[in-house]
Amino acid sequence: MKRTILTMGVLVILMASFSNADGARRENSESIAISTSASDKVSAGERLISKSDCMGCHNKVNKIIGPSYLSIAQKYKPTEKNVNALADKIINGGTGVWGTMPMSAHPSMKKSDAVLMVKYILSVKK
Repeated sequence: MKRTILTMGVLVILMASFSNADGARRENSESIAISTSASDKVSAGERLISKSDCMGCHNKVNKIIGPSYLSIAQKYKPTEKNVNALADKIINGGTGVWGTMPMSAHPSMKKSDAVLMVKYILSVKK
């Protein structure tokens, strides 16, 4: 019983630390140039990620099980083709691009939500 409570406490602390890391925002000339409607979509994508199970495997800057959002943003340009392909990857899952660990599928996720999440992820750059 004590071990279960201790494990749950550690998990809560880990999840809280991940959400604090994502809450920090850096402003640069690119973020200032983003239009109001584009920044609303980015915020919506970030909110969707924070409410999903993404943070169990991904972090904004550090690799956990899957790649960091920063690594993904550095690998993929924010083109319509890449956004749709990555949104499909979130929905259907997959393996092989970042190693042998499979990404779990999220078949109940709406494509529009996955697109917003991908647009946020691809906006994460140093």
